[in-house]
Parts: sequence; structure tokens; C-alpha cells
Amino acid sequence: MRIEEHKSLKNHNTFGIACNARYFVSVETIAELKQALSEKPSEELFILGGGSNMLLTDDLDMFVLHINLKGIEILKETETEVLVKAMAGENWHEFVQYSIAKDFGGLENLSLIPGNVGTAPIQNIGAYGVELKDTIESCNTLEIETLKERKFTKEECEFEYRNSIFKNEAKGKYIITSVTFRLTKNNHKTSISYGDIQKILADKNIETPSIKDISEAVIAIRQSKLPDPKVLGNSGSFFKNPVVDSETFQEFRRNFPEAPFYEVSPTEFKIPAGWLIEKAGFKGQRFGDAGVHKNQALVLVNYGGATGKEIWNLAMEIQKSVKEMTGIFIEPEVNVF
Repeated sequence: MRIEEHKSLKNHNTFGIACNARYFVSVETIAELKQALSEKPSEELFILGGGSNMLLTDDLDMFVLHINLKGIEILKETETEVLVKAMAGENWHEFVQYSIAKDFGGLENLSLIPGNVGTAPIQNIGAYGVELKDTIESCNTLEIETLKERKFTKEECEFEYRNSIFKNEAKGKYIITSVTFRLTKNNHKTSISYGDIQKILADKNIETPSIKDISEAVIAIRQSKLPDPKVLGNSGSFFKNPVVDSETFQEFRRNFPEAPFYEVSPTEFKIPAGWLIEKAGFKGQRFGDAGVHKNQALVLVNYGGATGKEIWNLAMEIQKSVKEMTGIFIEPEVNVF
């Protein structure tokens, strides 16, 4: 374990923002993690995973702790289910592909989401009708202050839409070291209700899709809409899809009857943030090296030399314009530092 000073983080965030860390260390075991926390040279701690759900707007005058714990283990298996533990530093998409290769079902709709396993529970990642909470069994964590290990059950994680206890009362108190999933082995409960998935399956004449078929469809959709961070810096969806009450929704529908929406409950409605951003005229627009992707208005991109502040200023301008035009407030999904 080696602590570095003034470490560049450009290759540690998917936006490709050129920022430096005052101190930096990458840990590969829980013993190293405990050692790093006990010997940290700075009181301010920054936990870094895959760097996929964050925007750096300045250098970090902190101790950046890169969680690089690796390993996948089958804990328990029956004829119908399997418990699989993945360490926090495992790449999320690679873990999904591992589960599909084993014919373990439940994660296929979450294919190609950037980031690592350990950061996935923090915001309860989700896509195409499936959320992490649908398959998670528990999270193993390390309490930063005491260095004691603690397991959080699914219920204790307090999952909500793009939210969890780790973004609220447990924020900054625990480091997720591994996540255990309960996956199916046969009679998979697949989710193919989204039109894009159905279209790809229909084009391939697939009536009874396997989890591999669904994964491949999701990958094709994401690749057609979302840029590869290795080619064009981005952090996936920058904004959450807003959920509004009945009164706000009815007013919105009077002004924009053509807008798509999803009924969350009889009194709550979800409106696609990408549609709102496109309606406000930002889709495909470029402002210096900061911009909005041409195929998906939810994605803000770095064309090479944008600073984090420039991307954040663009995000705030989008937020302001959408609110003024539609009356809907869109909240960033990305963590901003």
C-alpha cells in the first residue's frame, strides 16, 4: 500500500476531468483498507470507486481512497436460487456478464451501466424496469470511524428511486466492501415491458427471450444512445427522472399534452428528464468542450478539455431553462464535488 501525493484523477473519473488529489491510495484488501483509514494523512476522506457517477469541479484537497477490492464468490445455492457475493471493486458490467454466463438471472436489464459493484447500492442503480433493490440481499461495509465491519440487510439499506441510506443518514460513515445478490437459476422473472427491448427482440424473432437475449438487447440500446466514456467523457444520465404530484402533473399535461409519462401511483407521475431537456432545446448542443449528447439529452459530455465547473454551469443552465419552460424541477443524479 503506497500513499501518493498530487495524484491525477483524470483516469479515475468517467468524465475525464483533469483534477488532482492531495493524497491518493488504492487498496486491494480489507486489511489494507483498515490500515489506510488508520494511517490517513488528512482528516477529509474521499471514497473513490469506478468514478462513474461523479463530477469533479476542482482539485480534491483530501485523502482519496480508491476501493479496488476484487473477487466473486458463490455463497449458497439451491435448485432455484443462488447467493453471489461480489467485492466492491469489481466492474459492474463485468459482474453482470459473469452472472449471465452462469445463467443467474435478475441483473440482465442492468447491463452496461458504468461503475463498480460497491457504488451501485448507493444510488440504487436501475434501468429498463429493474432496480438494484430487486435482487440485492445485503451489503457488507466498514464503519470509517471505528473500523468495525457491519452488514446491512436489504431492508436496512432503505432503497428508494435512485436513493438509499448511504446517500442519507449513513452518508460518509461507511464504506461498502462487498454486495451479496439473490439471483434466480431457472424460471427467470424477466422484465421486457420497455418498447425498445420488445422491438429488438421482435426484430430478431425472439418470442421467449433468455436472460442473455435481454442483456444483448439492453447493451444494443445503451450503445445506440449513450457514448462510451473511454471515447467521449460522460457519467451516464446526469439528471433523475422527476416524479411529480397529481396537481403538478395535470398542469404540465395541459401545457404539454404530447409529453410521455409513467404512472408511479394514482397520485404520482414520472416524466422523462431527457424529454424535458430536449424540449428546452439543449439536445446535441455544445458549449466549448461541454455539451449535451446528440442521441440522449440526459447525458452531458466532455469533448476533451471541459472543466468540471463548465459542465456544472451547463447543468445548472439546463435545470433553470427546464423549470422556466415546463414548471418541472430536474435534480442531478450525479454527485458533484
